Amino acid sequence: MGLSLCLVPIFCVFLKLLVLHIVVPKNITFVQSFCHDNERSSLLEFKESFLINKSGSLCDPKVLQWKSLGVNASNCCSWDGVQCDEETGRVIGLDLSRGCLFGSINSNSTLFNLVHLQRLNLAGNNFNYSEIPFAIGKLSGLTYLNLSRSSFRGQIPKEISHLFKLSQLDLSFNYNENVEQKVLELKNPNLSSLLQNLTGLEVLDLSYVNISSIVPNFLSNFTSLTSLFLLNCGLHGEFPATTFQLPNLRYLDVGSNRNLKGYLPEFKHKSPLKELILSKSGFSGILPSSIQMLDSLDLLDVDGCNFSGFVPSSLGKLAQLTTIHLRHNNFAGRIPSSLQNLTQLTSLYLFSNHMTGPIPPWLGNLTKLNTLLLGHNQFYGLVPQSLSDIINLETLYLRANNLSGILKFDMFFGMKFLTNLTLGENSLSVFIMKGNKNATISKFKRLELGSCNLNTFPDFLRHQNELEVLVLHNNKIRAEIPEWMWNTSIDTFRLLNIANNFLTGSQPAILPWVNLQVYIVSFNMLQGVLPIPPPSILSYNASNNMLSGEISPMFCNPSYLYFLDLSDNTLTGTIPKCFGNLSYSLDVLSLRNNFFQGTIPKICSNSASNLRIIDLSYNKLQGQLPRTLSNCMMLEGIVVSNNQLRDVFPSWLGSLPVLKILILQHNGFYGVIGQPQNYLEFPKLQVIDISFNNFTGKLPSDYIFSWNAMKDINPSPLTYLSVMLNYTFAEIGLTHVENRYAITITSKGVKRYYGAILDIFTFIDMSSNRFKGEISELFGNLKGLYSLNLSNNILTGCIPSSLGNLTVLESLDLSQNKLSGQIPQQLKELGFLECFNVSHNNLTGPIPQGKQFSAFETSSFQGNPGLCGDLLLKKCGDLDPPSLTPSVFEENDNSESSFEFEWKVVLIGLISGLVAGVALGDMVIITRHGWLVKMHCTRKRWRTYRRN
Repeated sequence: MGLSLCLVPIFCVFLKLLVLHIVVPKNITFVQSFCHDNERSSLLEFKESFLINKSGSLCDPKVLQWKSLGVNASNCCSWDGVQCDEETGRVIGLDLSRGCLFGSINSNSTLFNLVHLQRLNLAGNNFNYSEIPFAIGKLSGLTYLNLSRSSFRGQIPKEISHLFKLSQLDLSFNYNENVEQKVLELKNPNLSSLLQNLTGLEVLDLSYVNISSIVPNFLSNFTSLTSLFLLNCGLHGEFPATTFQLPNLRYLDVGSNRNLKGYLPEFKHKSPLKELILSKSGFSGILPSSIQMLDSLDLLDVDGCNFSGFVPSSLGKLAQLTTIHLRHNNFAGRIPSSLQNLTQLTSLYLFSNHMTGPIPPWLGNLTKLNTLLLGHNQFYGLVPQSLSDIINLETLYLRANNLSGILKFDMFFGMKFLTNLTLGENSLSVFIMKGNKNATISKFKRLELGSCNLNTFPDFLRHQNELEVLVLHNNKIRAEIPEWMWNTSIDTFRLLNIANNFLTGSQPAILPWVNLQVYIVSFNMLQGVLPIPPPSILSYNASNNMLSGEISPMFCNPSYLYFLDLSDNTLTGTIPKCFGNLSYSLDVLSLRNNFFQGTIPKICSNSASNLRIIDLSYNKLQGQLPRTLSNCMMLEGIVVSNNQLRDVFPSWLGSLPVLKILILQHNGFYGVIGQPQNYLEFPKLQVIDISFNNFTGKLPSDYIFSWNAMKDINPSPLTYLSVMLNYTFAEIGLTHVENRYAITITSKGVKRYYGAILDIFTFIDMSSNRFKGEISELFGNLKGLYSLNLSNNILTGCIPSSLGNLTVLESLDLSQNKLSGQIPQQLKELGFLECFNVSHNNLTGPIPQGKQFSAFETSSFQGNPGLCGDLLLKKCGDLDPPSLTPSVFEENDNSESSFEFEWKVVLIGLISGLVAGVALGDMVIITRHGWLVKMHCTRKRWRTYRRN
């Protein structure tokens, strides 16, 4: 019938027209051909070599649709993720990104049978830290290769450098997230040999690949390059400035390469660059005014570099800018007024620079701003009211400036998007009016009002139910913590810091915030029992209050408690034994100055410990130091002073590789401190205080050979012995909390509390024991020593002249011993010596004159009848001995008759002669008959002389 119809010409024309005008939906693709059987079987076999792990939140198991039976089973070109050439039917594209694949891959994989592939995307899978197969070189037609975020490790194969047609190469973010370690590396071939043949590249992303290389200069010849991402690759050397001039470059990120130096060139031509990221690199210099040539720039990020100078006003000509990140640099001057032209700006980060002047009111005109970080600068004056006009502002950070005056907090209640507000560490007086109707509308997540001269607890907080961080420390709040506070933001609270106020009353038995991570209520007047924290707690500081009772065993429930400070309270009972199990997570444990008794738990019962410092001082603890402390391989400080411990010297702690502080004073430690087993014990020790114990025998001078940390003079005095704890809060970012080590020691003759210890501080106190013998000349090797106290022992012999080598020494106490001989003249070279005490010894001769010795108190020398000098109002005679020649009585240490004769000469000299003086440790006696006897104190040898 159809044939007969077509015989009618008009109808046939109509039928053709009807077919030509069928409308095909745009989202339907007609597959013109079927795939080849060998490629189909290769795909199926490739699929079967992996497990399909659907646990990933963005996982899409595309290969589950690949089947050997059923509809479309024979045509792999219809499978999800597979692209075929319409004419040949060959597989030319494979996109299994985030495809839920789990398992290893090697060069025998059937994937590499697909030799016609032009595009291959395996990103976002888990290849179980296998190496990228060298068989990748078989796919010579590849123009696009993406193996990012797929858990590859090892060396990138050189075969990739033979893929000459590549225009896009992405091997980024193959690293071990659990330990944040880069596991994919580019060493052989290196970056230069990988790239030298890939001249057609448009996109290159090797972020988080361990390259440890320079950036080759020939990269500036890659004129097709549009995107270059080399984030955190270990790059070093100088970045070729000509790369910035590439004609098609739109995205450049070389951030987090600390050893990569460079500078921004003068831009002579316009550039298509949209994003420029140099953050956390070694770039320095200035931002050139010619930066205005980058008129397409949308994002400028130089956070954490070494840029300096003024922020150029020409930056205000980049009308497309939405993000300016300049924090953690050395920029100075004022914010250029031209920036008010950047009406598209959403983020302005000037945090941590040296910007001076008032905060410009015109910032209120940048109504698209959602983040404004001006903290840690030198801005002064009032906080402009116009900031409340930035209607889209979400984060305002003004902490640590010189802002002053009265700030009416009500200005922030009308900013409906403001969730993060930080005003602390200024000279502001924040005034919060009660009863503002908008106070119930504002929903803060982060609110920091530390050091804002508050004298009442902010009442508007009772309406907050989304708070994550609240900081009110260092104010003048004199009140009980309001009852409603314990019902605020129950599900969201992460950090509460109300330290350094005058808060009174008690806390609930159990803290109500189920997700609380940081709880700081120290330096108040809180009473009652310790509130039990939730299992989520990371840091707990209730020190310097009036808390009482025992520590509940429920304190051992948290899994990741990093910091626990309960010091300076009136807590009683024993330290829970379960604290020994906390040492695998704890960094800091301080129970100082309470009334704990009993024995110390077996802390660090296994080697998996993160404990950095333990302070149990000023309690009533008994027994021995637990030997398990030798497993605390991260331990930097042990402070157990002022207890009732009875033990021998813990030489077994000498194996701890980073131990810096060892304080055992005022206990019952006893016995002889023997010689170290090797010269590698206590290599990092900087502070040792074993005073007021019962140690006997000689001073432990042999340990000096391994006390290397005390031998160098550190030129960087502005860092502190501390532990840095990092906390990450959802939508708020990373918060750093530095916890500095605090100790109480006797320095410069006075018991002192050190709330912070400079990293260069080195200190030795072995006083008030029963050490005998001489002071070794080896102490002169400790050239970094700041304080040395050997007083109140039974030491004999002379003061070593080598102590004159301790050029940074500030305090030297050798009093209450049995030292003899003269005070060495070399001690005059100790220009920083502030406290010097050699009282109550058997010293003789003149006190050194001049320099700092004229400033010492008379009491520093009392109790030495043989000393003379202006400070003692006892004049020294003419003590210069005449020129001498050896007599016929030669030195003979082994001659018994000579020894007997010499002692007779000494006795004659003592009875009828003249004590001529003591110089450099030698006692000289001149007899009436012209004989002179000279005694060397340290060698105990006699030599007789007579006059010429």
